[in-house]
Amino acid sequence: MSDWQKAGWRSKPRVQMPDYTDADALATVEARLSSYPPLVFAGEARRLKRELGAAARGDAFLLQGGDCAESFAEFSADNIRDTFKVMLQMAMVLTFGAKVPVVKVGRMAGQFAKPRSAPTEMKNGVELPSYRGDIVNELDFTVDARTPNPDKMLRAYTQAAATLNLLRAFSTGGFADIHRVHSWTLGFAEGGDAERYRDMANRIQDTIDFMAAAGLTAETNHELSQVEFYTSHEALLLEYEEALTRVDSTSGKWLAGSGHMIWIGDRTRQPDGAHVEFASGVQNPIGLKCGPTTTAEDLKILMAKLNPTNEDGRLTLIARFGAGSVGDHLPRLVKAVKEEGANVLWSCDPMHGNTIKSSTGYKTRPFESVLREVREFFQVHGAENTVPGGVHFEMTGQDVTECTGGVRAVSDEDLSDRYHTACDPRLNASQALELAFLVAEELSARRANAVTAAVG
Repeated sequence: MSDWQKAGWRSKPRVQMPDYTDADALATVEARLSSYPPLVFAGEARRLKRELGAAARGDAFLLQGGDCAESFAEFSADNIRDTFKVMLQMAMVLTFGAKVPVVKVGRMAGQFAKPRSAPTEMKNGVELPSYRGDIVNELDFTVDARTPNPDKMLRAYTQAAATLNLLRAFSTGGFADIHRVHSWTLGFAEGGDAERYRDMANRIQDTIDFMAAAGLTAETNHELSQVEFYTSHEALLLEYEEALTRVDSTSGKWLAGSGHMIWIGDRTRQPDGAHVEFASGVQNPIGLKCGPTTTAEDLKILMAKLNPTNEDGRLTLIARFGAGSVGDHLPRLVKAVKEEGANVLWSCDPMHGNTIKSSTGYKTRPFESVLREVREFFQVHGAENTVPGGVHFEMTGQDVTECTGGVRAVSDEDLSDRYHTACDPRLNASQALELAFLVAEELSARRANAVTAAVG
């Protein structure tokens, strides 16, 4: 859009954004951020777009995962390493199942802001602004903590830059060596309750052994020791996003310099709203969350606004309906995409529609419900003859107890052991890897069916 301006969103209706009380302090922070280097670069975003285009065609598969909301307090090299590690394990298993490259995109280095169901919260007769993530305010229920503070954007930038620096080092410095990654996965599959995954793990080992015998090792082929890893977040706090938006000198197009991929949430996808206006003008790949209230007509309008040239890899539709509801909603949206002839990547977010309150009072997500939604997503695409191109998980590499179920059989009573999230419950490392094995089975079955149909 030649007439698009990065501040154009300010004239549009805004939702899910804080009201800063000190306009001068906000302006000072925005000016400082505007002078800082971008966190990502246009060439990286264009490469990701090409890879997402391949996933939309079924020639790759998207794995997007990470924290519900990144925390200042829990920021550490170990936490970054552990989430990166489990994503590498998941990607290897998915690559084996799908027999295509896996595009690895972290909910990292920018996932600081969170939408809330209400602008304020009431406790003991006291009403204060809701906690909107560490980039905005603090979790403690006090006036000072809950007052939106623009200085927190500067800390978020610094943490995002440090996170990206470490991720780039892990991606290229040998940590991602395929043999190392698989040794971790074998350790998981050796557990008694994970026996059903041992066969696939052993078949992956056989493949690696064959490659080594053929001379394909990390020493002879650097691609076996390095990976491409991208970052993403919900572009919710538009003052932060605008301040980091730059013109790409090679193309003359605008780039959201805050992350490789940004997405619009189910609560902020108003076709004439501020968030859609902002995302429409940057060249980054864009994600769009699609929930039960997404209408076919709204989706058509949003696709036209967000991807007017129907560019491959530009738009990822992230379906989030809840287990048992996918069949009620996804087919009509798939039909709308077909009617428009739109190029989109379909991804499944089985987390947000499956949040419940446990018998012990904790907000949780049953592993079985998460898996059921993924399977329903694959079933619908199988029936529609369309491509289920990716998955989107809230997860962590830590041994938390926030979601129930899985091979470690986390129960309602276990949730209090290590419930660390400040927002939504996350899959722990074991649950995330188990889910990757189960998704890989779906991908392998889909591939086998496609081969059978082609032969037939």
